[in-house]
Amino acid sequence: MENRKQDTRSDSGPAIEAKGRMRPLADVRNFGIMAHIDAGKTTLTERILFYAGRLHKMGEVHDGTAKMDWMAQEQERGITITSAATTCRWQNCQVNIIDTPGHVDFTAEVERSLRVLDGAIAVFCAVGGVQPQSETVWRQADRYGVPRIAFVNKMDRVGADFDWVVEEMKRRLHAPALALQLPYGREDQFKGVVDLIEMKLLAFDETSLGAVVKHLPIPQEIAALAEEKRARLMETAAEADEQVLAAYLENPEVPAKLLKEGIRRATIARRLVPVLCGTALHNKGIQPVLDAVVDYLPSPLDIPAVRGFHPKTEESVFRKTGDFEQLTALAFKVMHSQYMGKMIFVRVYGGMLKKGQNVYNPRTKKREKITRLLRMHAEEHEDVETLYSGEIGVIVGMKDAATGDSLCSEMKPVVLERIRFPEPVVSMAIEPRTKADRDSLASALKALADEDPTFRVTVNQDTGQTLISGMGELHLEIIRDRILREYKVQANAGQPLVAYRETIVAGAETNHVFDREIGGKRQFAELTLKVAPRARGTGNEISIKVGVDRLPALYRGAVEAGLNDALVTGVLGHFPMIDAGVEVTGAGFDMHDSTEVAFRTAAVLGLREVLKRAGPVLLEPIMALEIITPDEYIGDALGDLNARRAKILGVTSKPPAQIVRADIPLVELFGYTSMLRSLTRGRGSYTMEPIMFATVPEQIQNQILSR
Repeated sequence: MENRKQDTRSDSGPAIEAKGRMRPLADVRNFGIMAHIDAGKTTLTERILFYAGRLHKMGEVHDGTAKMDWMAQEQERGITITSAATTCRWQNCQVNIIDTPGHVDFTAEVERSLRVLDGAIAVFCAVGGVQPQSETVWRQADRYGVPRIAFVNKMDRVGADFDWVVEEMKRRLHAPALALQLPYGREDQFKGVVDLIEMKLLAFDETSLGAVVKHLPIPQEIAALAEEKRARLMETAAEADEQVLAAYLENPEVPAKLLKEGIRRATIARRLVPVLCGTALHNKGIQPVLDAVVDYLPSPLDIPAVRGFHPKTEESVFRKTGDFEQLTALAFKVMHSQYMGKMIFVRVYGGMLKKGQNVYNPRTKKREKITRLLRMHAEEHEDVETLYSGEIGVIVGMKDAATGDSLCSEMKPVVLERIRFPEPVVSMAIEPRTKADRDSLASALKALADEDPTFRVTVNQDTGQTLISGMGELHLEIIRDRILREYKVQANAGQPLVAYRETIVAGAETNHVFDREIGGKRQFAELTLKVAPRARGTGNEISIKVGVDRLPALYRGAVEAGLNDALVTGVLGHFPMIDAGVEVTGAGFDMHDSTEVAFRTAAVLGLREVLKRAGPVLLEPIMALEIITPDEYIGDALGDLNARRAKILGVTSKPPAQIVRADIPLVELFGYTSMLRSLTRGRGSYTMEPIMFATVPEQIQNQILSR
């Protein structure tokens, strides 16, 4: 029996070249690792870095020693909060990795990471299968057209079922999943994987922490099943790629090299999602995942030219990947460091970013000089002279750049598609404990809002209270903790509250004349405003359809600012107005008495007036809820959900448990953790994610507005 052992750890060591391009563009892979919370993303990343020679010791999430979970809050809670970037080598490829959070409260980190990545590994739990956040990150990857491979983790857990997870991917995600492996053994008897392309058993030596991979013949007891699975793999690959189909019609035994090339083309075109399996915690199945990254995920040369538009003409602009193309980069993340100041994470699509170079920001219309460039390894960094096309790195010292900004040449400007972020759903009041902390708290909140586009800071006009809003209770809890630890500011916070929104259900029009004497001087402005509801989730839209003869350019900015002011404060309960279309269809001015202040005030008062006529209603965030409960408690769990205004979508039996999926208002879920534990004797669990805003029932709306 063949028993060839292979130590797959890279000999490149932890050092990464700081000068010159590390590898040709064709040998670069930019990918992220995404999944539902607790599916094993960070553990998988730790193993990848160990086998690639980037780490000499594997950290563990449960011990708080994982390299990629470097924040104190991550180490204490055993979860990933912020995406962390690193670089290593595998098979002579430069592998740039971003490990993303799985908790729904930090979904913005996944959103902005997927915006700049060429590929992704989707990690699924072999027991839990496709979970709510799995669906969320899958949709995010679909939105940005990101090719994926999948890794079914925790194959050594009780209840692990590889085939079921693959079918779940097809059914719930509509994913063209293609199993490239067959697990050998189940649950605590899981021993390795059968490679269905090379038709070898891969066993992972435990004494070397899985670094030595044994390539063995397929055991007789699963040989027939392996042949059956390989035949199915061949058929699916042939359907997805013409060259494989041509070879398959000549001879069903397609050579492994040709088969891999076809699967690569189909994966990049998103016609296939290769699926592998293993157990990251117990060091089995990781090296084949790295091989699949190299074999199947795209290089920067494989992705289409990035699309943007010219900031002045708004014509479409396409920029190719290449070191000698026009400079095109996207700032996708901002982070504030105590020692280095503001750090801008960038993806370079075309051209090169060089130390000492001036770059142009079309949003601010300013040039800024690059004084320092870094490559990151979690919280560690190394200085570099140049970031090349296709690379991900950090610019230190840029003052005005923000998340979503494009960086380019002033002579050849381009604005890339900005990153879309969800609306906050939870708010709380916050105030400094002492007057001395007031300015420090304001600075801390500004820096945190600069970093996190889903964290908002507003001031209640009636009470003067500062309100912070985020994606959930945990999100705001982490913010409070960071204010104390990182910024050394003592602050008091209230109880979390639902972040309601307002919208309109009808159209209306008004003519508003502002004609007052203020400070002994007449102020005059006239506006005709028309409003109409927009589809849910499309946001607000403001358009000024008046010529400069009736509304001079001098006043247009003031009108737009006033309309935005009115939309932010709403008309029912001072909640932000969403999904409303506003048109300025008429205007009047006086050459002597009109001012910008008058037009801004007329816009605010006129819009509030017309919104009140347009059927304003209150909206509340609705959550997609998934509960896992033992069979004997399903009745109690469903009864409690019905009392909480939940809409039950379905109940799936997966013995010995039942899985309940429902849509439910967020306000009904405060304190739900304790209730579910009580109903199920501590054996039930749940996850949730925001999916939409929906109209609040009239009776409940009246209760909210009367508080």
